[in-house]
Amino acid sequence: MRGPRRIAVTAVFLIAAIAVTPAVAARSLAPADYLDMEQVLDPQLSPDGTQVIYTRRYVDTMSDKWVSSLWIVNTDRSRHRFLVDGSDARWSPDGRRIAYLDDGEPEGTQIFVRWMDGEGATSQITHVVEAPANILWSPDGRRIAFTALVPSKDNWKVEVPDAPEGAKWTKPPRLVEHMHYRQDRRGFLENGFNHLFVVPADGGTPRALTEGAWNVGARPSGIVDDVTLSWTPDGREILFDGLRAEDADTRYRESHVYAVELDSRAIRQITHRKGPWTAPVVSPSGKHVAFVGFDWTAQAYKADELYVIGIDGSDARQISGDFDRDPSSLHWAADGRGVYFTAEDRGSRNVYFASVQGGVRPVTTGVQILSLNSVGTNGVAVGVRSTPQRPGDAVTFKLSRNAAVQQLTDVHSDILADVTLGGVEEVWYTSKDGTRVQGWLVQPPGFDPQQKYPLILHIHGGPHSMYGVGFNFSFQDFAAKGYLVLYTNPRGSTGYGTAFGNAIHDAYPSVDYDDLMAGVDAIEARGYVDPARLYVTGVSGGGVLSSWIIGHNNRFAAAAVRAPVINWISFAGNTDIAAWGYARFEKPFWENPQKWLDHSPLMYVKNVRTPTLLMTGELDLRTPMGQTEEYYQALKTLGVPVAMLRFHEEYHGTGSKPANFIRTQQYIASWFDRYPGPAAVTTRR
Repeated sequence: MRGPRRIAVTAVFLIAAIAVTPAVAARSLAPADYLDMEQVLDPQLSPDGTQVIYTRRYVDTMSDKWVSSLWIVNTDRSRHRFLVDGSDARWSPDGRRIAYLDDGEPEGTQIFVRWMDGEGATSQITHVVEAPANILWSPDGRRIAFTALVPSKDNWKVEVPDAPEGAKWTKPPRLVEHMHYRQDRRGFLENGFNHLFVVPADGGTPRALTEGAWNVGARPSGIVDDVTLSWTPDGREILFDGLRAEDADTRYRESHVYAVELDSRAIRQITHRKGPWTAPVVSPSGKHVAFVGFDWTAQAYKADELYVIGIDGSDARQISGDFDRDPSSLHWAADGRGVYFTAEDRGSRNVYFASVQGGVRPVTTGVQILSLNSVGTNGVAVGVRSTPQRPGDAVTFKLSRNAAVQQLTDVHSDILADVTLGGVEEVWYTSKDGTRVQGWLVQPPGFDPQQKYPLILHIHGGPHSMYGVGFNFSFQDFAAKGYLVLYTNPRGSTGYGTAFGNAIHDAYPSVDYDDLMAGVDAIEARGYVDPARLYVTGVSGGGVLSSWIIGHNNRFAAAAVRAPVINWISFAGNTDIAAWGYARFEKPFWENPQKWLDHSPLMYVKNVRTPTLLMTGELDLRTPMGQTEEYYQALKTLGVPVAMLRFHEEYHGTGSKPANFIRTQQYIASWFDRYPGPAAVTTRR
């Protein structure tokens, strides 16, 4: 489950990508291959444009977790090598050093600086208790900005006698005074506020630039997200997003752009209209700021717009015109004439350019998921590229129209060289009311259209998110097991414009159900789907729709409902994104409970005949376990075949731990194998 903008973890694990050499293809993908997959993330181009540092993640099978290290490669693909353990590397402006994050002393994340000469001397430059994040060099290379939590003390005057020596008293109660006091994958949040600091690049004491009962960093749905920081070219100010208000925690979808002056610590507000204004980036001249957002609206989804404003807060202009997609990863052109950015469109993500005079043009095109991580002054950019059959690798490309993308890394050829992957076909079909919907069909290796195959309908979460064309291990694994896998972007999805994404406003689920079922109809009509072996699954928002589907028809032989919301009323006050939860419908449930009940899958449980597997992480704070338990007990009471899997050490979703990802795949396949055709289920009244 996500907030109005990509605030949560993706529901399906997309691994970003590689060029698969078509060698001897002797086998299908195996679940164990997942443990050998790697991730290429966050490539950063050196100032002279000759080297790229990136974060490389691999599975530590002994600890059952992903581990990060930094690797470096020349832009001509030579000298590809390990550099140091850590992540989030950033080049100094002169290219002679890098700053990065790694474990240090005191225990926890710290900032390190490494010299990039032959000696490679490394220094830990922070020794802080609260983990630093969002590191950014000053233009002169003398300082590094970062954000960190500043714990706050409660002002309760409670006198409790000291415990007798040797006694074991319980801990004092956890004080909660905010709406958003816990967060998925973080647990209970420590009381305090996120603030901005600078530290000398050669080490020293961090200096706080902001303070108070508010957070640096926009929180449109109330929870912690990445913070956008941007230095002015003269190094006198740092721009950031956030909401400088003591009641920010309850102000859904509001944030502003601010600037703080380093010497005086004076803060000035640059944006003033109400809305979720985020991601400020200062122009090379220092005279303008690019940022994204829109004038506040209560509608469920609206695509962000790209703006430019004077550094003094004057002359705010929307420059993205009628683009109607979400700009992200903003980078100014070196000459200041416009802004490069990425945007999702119809399952792909490419790079675009918006002129400060207005108007957007594509820079890259194609069926791919392409990021824009770093841009050089010479017009060269680096990112990560993935395609349907190529997991993610670092690439470089020139920021000229239709420039060729050159691959820098190749981290999966050793794994996939002898693997036959399933074919991925793009499909378009017409929904019930005539709306055109896009999807993709993954075919089993050796697919023969003259045969009959079982079909899995796989539904994305969000609901305001998008299935993309990047390589997806989960789908390929199901295809290797003999399934057709259909994944689509029904209404409510991003990447198709505001009207399409907002079609489920005040009505979720609704027309998205029609879009999903029309997709199943379209593929089934081709003749190679076994109609007795239709299956449905999805996580988070996909769990919502999976449970909705089985409450509204009995076409599926079995379902795997993962991390669902089945009762919007009980969900709203129990999720970590409570502001988002209470904004699901136009009126709160205490004013119009029927609306909330009408869209809750639990209210249709009496119609369910489909054998249902429920899967949720025991630590889940986004769609808490209580949602799954409510549905399980109702299905059990009605006599529907049902099983519940409670995943240990998992927050939202069931695949952050490598072993749990494999278990998820295997349990779903095992459940579906139990039901090779429609089951006759008699419910009790």
